[in-house]
Amino acid sequence: MNGKIVPKKGLWIISVLGLVAVLLLAACAMPDAGEKKVVEIGLIGPITGAASGPSQYGLRNTIDYLRYFEEVGIPGLSLPPGVTIKLIWADDSMEIPKSISAYQRFVERGVVFLYIYNPTSAEVLKPRCEKDEIPAISMAATEAMMYPPGWIYAFYPTEPERFAVLADWIMGNWDEERPPRVVFMGTDTPYGRAVEVQGIKYGESIGMEMLPMEIVPIMPLDTSPQLLRLSERGVDFIYISSMWVTVVPVMKDAERLGITGKIRFGGYENSQSISLLEALGPTAEGYFAARGAPWYEEVPFLTDMYMRYRGEIDTQGDGASTLLSAPVAIEAIRRAIEEVGYENLDGRAVKDALDTLKDFDPHGMGKGITYAQEDHRGSASVKIYEVQGGEVVPITDWREAPMLVP
Repeated sequence: MNGKIVPKKGLWIISVLGLVAVLLLAACAMPDAGEKKVVEIGLIGPITGAASGPSQYGLRNTIDYLRYFEEVGIPGLSLPPGVTIKLIWADDSMEIPKSISAYQRFVERGVVFLYIYNPTSAEVLKPRCEKDEIPAISMAATEAMMYPPGWIYAFYPTEPERFAVLADWIMGNWDEERPPRVVFMGTDTPYGRAVEVQGIKYGESIGMEMLPMEIVPIMPLDTSPQLLRLSERGVDFIYISSMWVTVVPVMKDAERLGITGKIRFGGYENSQSISLLEALGPTAEGYFAARGAPWYEEVPFLTDMYMRYRGEIDTQGDGASTLLSAPVAIEAIRRAIEEVGYENLDGRAVKDALDTLKDFDPHGMGKGITYAQEDHRGSASVKIYEVQGGEVVPITDWREAPMLVP
């Protein structure tokens, strides 16, 4: 790989210059549509605040992907002649009133498709999307979003369903007579707790000893009390149901307390990121996750996109999730226009088109997206990855997650 990874400085603070860069990026990164027929799609996410790092990264990638599609072209993807997609976005700072306000503005503008980054916002907006007939893809699937299926879509299973794959993997490699002791650690938020109920139920059903969930802040200052308590209870595995900004201080505390060699750590897909590797170094060794998208180095297209528009590998996550969510929007809009025409394009037509996707995999990742009336997860496949020698590597093939309906 020829790109270089950008060192992350100021890990915990978003600088004013960084915010300005994001604002300028959205203002100028998209090509001028000129006289083309424009289809507007919206993106709502916490571009500022504690969860802003992954959201800014996702926004940048989506802008770059649409730009690449417009300027270079992507095999297997197209729009009718003269049609272009314009991405508009809004920052909700993880505040529901802001999400609702942004959503209403987008509806008034006539957007036909939405990306919603904050899963809590997606749950709140789900009935509004149905009422206004605006389909949306959430970047984090929860039970309330997926079941019963509505106007919110995803491209991987819910958190307890992904954990179920990890749980089976743990049990398949467990060689002690006693059951493995497992605990969830996460934030006191709907998504932080999303894995809790069904995850504990599934773990116990296959013979695990599941302990009560431990709650930590999004950016914890000291998790020593929780870690010492879990160490005393003989916990074998800690699954962190939060992003990397939560994982880094937890792992640093575990290293300081000398328990990283006694307890295995893993967690939510976003937590297993380049930022984690850079911040922790050898402490990240063995960190595992069930990923709904491949690691970015496995998809050459991403390297080309980064180098073309950034000149370097600038990534806080892995980027491959963009290759699942972005082409889905393009393909659904293409099919909708071919069915009803540009003049009649609306959210209903885009949703109808989404429901026709079967094994859609334009980047050849081996994980096709299929939407069915009873299943809007897109794909139930996940692959387990582990940090080995400072690299994130796959240790299983794609595995199907069970459907855990509440």
